[in-house]
Amino acid sequence: MPETDLDIAPPAHDGLFMPAEVVSLRDFSPEVRQLRLRSLERFDYRPGQFINLRGPGGLVRSYSLASLPESGPELELHVRRYDNGAMSGWIFDGLRPGERVEIQGPNGACFYLPGDAAQPLLLVGTGTGLSPLLGIVRDALARGHRGPIRLYHGSRTRWGLYMDGMLREMSGTHGNFTYAPCVSRDTQEDGLRRGRADDLAFADQASLGGWRVFLCGYPPMVLAAKKRAYLAGARLQDICADPFELRDLRRQPRA
Repeated sequence: MPETDLDIAPPAHDGLFMPAEVVSLRDFSPEVRQLRLRSLERFDYRPGQFINLRGPGGLVRSYSLASLPESGPELELHVRRYDNGAMSGWIFDGLRPGERVEIQGPNGACFYLPGDAAQPLLLVGTGTGLSPLLGIVRDALARGHRGPIRLYHGSRTRWGLYMDGMLREMSGTHGNFTYAPCVSRDTQEDGLRRGRADDLAFADQASLGGWRVFLCGYPPMVLAAKKRAYLAGARLQDICADPFELRDLRRQPRA
């Protein structure tokens, strides 16, 4: 317990950020780019957490981590391009390997918790909400999780299923991992589930008692699915929700 008066002040905003270097940029699709960074200072995190990335003019956006710390020092982010999106436009059109950026974090409580290797895991995401879910799946498998791991990734069209091939390979390699690619618009393609990812997930798992649930992506889906998971029997402490809130995209790019 303090025995004298204390002077308390919040940390300086600049002191919260640390330097990082761009290692590589790779397009998963015309709308989604993989950005790999290397922190120039020690950076401890759990896959599925997110970092804040600071760009030109102090612009800051949050991106989830799909990488595993055990796999090396590189941080893997998935960035979706938005019309008039200032940050995504810079990452797609201006950022180059070797350049320096600033990061802050990690933040968030959406990550795998070891300790119950037999617990069933349900993961539902839309768009680049796949990024934290991929990190969680990788982490669970690397730690020897034995219970079923069921991942539902949703998109309006098949082109939004930007890691379809790799996830199918993972499903074939790991017997307890199941991947369901879901397309909400009409499709006749083999291997794709027709419908919304959350609807299909809850139809397949009518009872979620004892399950741990991870929900990421489109905010209305995440919030509605959180309620559905609870009503299906999942405990609130076993539901991790990470809605990807978007800033208003104006006719002119944000400053």
